[in-house]
Amino acid sequence: MSGLCRDCLAQISTESRCPQCGSPRVTTHPELFDLTIAHMDCDAFYASVEKRDNPELAAKPVIIGGGRRGVVSTACYVARIRGVRSAMPMFQALKLCPDAVVIKPRMSAYVEASRAIREMMDELTPVIEPLSLDEAFLDLSGTERLHGAPPAVMLARLVKRMKDELGLTGSIGLSHNKFLAKVASDLDKPRGYSVIGKAETDDFLREKPVRLIWGIGPAAQVSLENAGIRTFSDLLRWEQEALTARFGSMGYRLWHLARGQDKRRVSAHEPVKSISKETTFFEDTWNTEILDGHLWRLAVQVADRAKAKQMAGRVVTLKLKRANHSSLSRRLSLRDATQLADTIYRTARGLFDQVGAEGPYRLIGCGISDLCPETEADKSGDLLDPGAAKRSEAERATDDIRRRFGSDAIVKGRSLR
Repeated sequence: MSGLCRDCLAQISTESRCPQCGSPRVTTHPELFDLTIAHMDCDAFYASVEKRDNPELAAKPVIIGGGRRGVVSTACYVARIRGVRSAMPMFQALKLCPDAVVIKPRMSAYVEASRAIREMMDELTPVIEPLSLDEAFLDLSGTERLHGAPPAVMLARLVKRMKDELGLTGSIGLSHNKFLAKVASDLDKPRGYSVIGKAETDDFLREKPVRLIWGIGPAAQVSLENAGIRTFSDLLRWEQEALTARFGSMGYRLWHLARGQDKRRVSAHEPVKSISKETTFFEDTWNTEILDGHLWRLAVQVADRAKAKQMAGRVVTLKLKRANHSSLSRRLSLRDATQLADTIYRTARGLFDQVGAEGPYRLIGCGISDLCPETEADKSGDLLDPGAAKRSEAERATDDIRRRFGSDAIVKGRSLR
């Protein structure tokens, strides 16, 4: 049995405590030093950055999100214990946790922290596939000779450095493919370190619910349950052809994942194809004013991410999901690429006006695609909208104020809906 102390990084045997430093934070597994595919997921990232930057928040429940009529972006673990969850309406979150400190997102601070973590990852391996600001896959195959230590040790060193140097924590999932590495990283949060080896894959998955699969949302889960599929063992009873006939490409993927098979490589150079954001309501709504408020906040978040990535998009997309789980989307190609929240919102709102009567809705989202460098964005102006240039200048000025004084230093009225 191979073992690792996550505090002093000593490679040990099966002791329950580290014989060198006495720490109980020991991870043991027969394949610990043989596995090379990892998923690192920061713990309550946005809330953790806020607590790091303001020590007075350390023991308090913190919610990142909009005003009372907004939604929860994320919450710290103190708030999660009270039942607060991402995408929950803020009024409901505050009923569950009335003493919570509500903070509007500071994307610039989160981007800065993410870049610092990425630099630490780059020292371990060039094969990194970011999924968002706070999580990424890493392939450490062939790096043991370079670092003089197995990948498992280097991953423990990574999260130790994150804690010591940045004041942030993360959880590690280590396995033999991407699917299982991501599953593992969620098993023991926060500050977890979980391993799923090849030999145990079948036994580990057999009685797990299929919702464990990344991408299986509520609608897909209902479809699977209607077919009598609730666990991986239910999936194993289906032939590949039958699953594919019933569920299309998802069925083909499910057949392989049910057996713990995932041939996708960690892709270090996968280009970002789109930037989007969506939110799911706990209660379906027809209310156009509420939907409009959500759409504006989503457009701001998309714009913030585009600006952080120094990118812009030539296509704006609106996504809606009805109460019966059916989805519809609309997209519009722009004359000029944009990264401005005002342009994204106005375009998405125009698309919404074409289909708004088809509600009620349980989800709304918007995004940009056909991405390009920001140097190609918002060049020619809009002859049909003389006020566009002034709004663009105002948004850039607002961005400067938010960078200097925080994201809630200046707020538009529609964001309070």
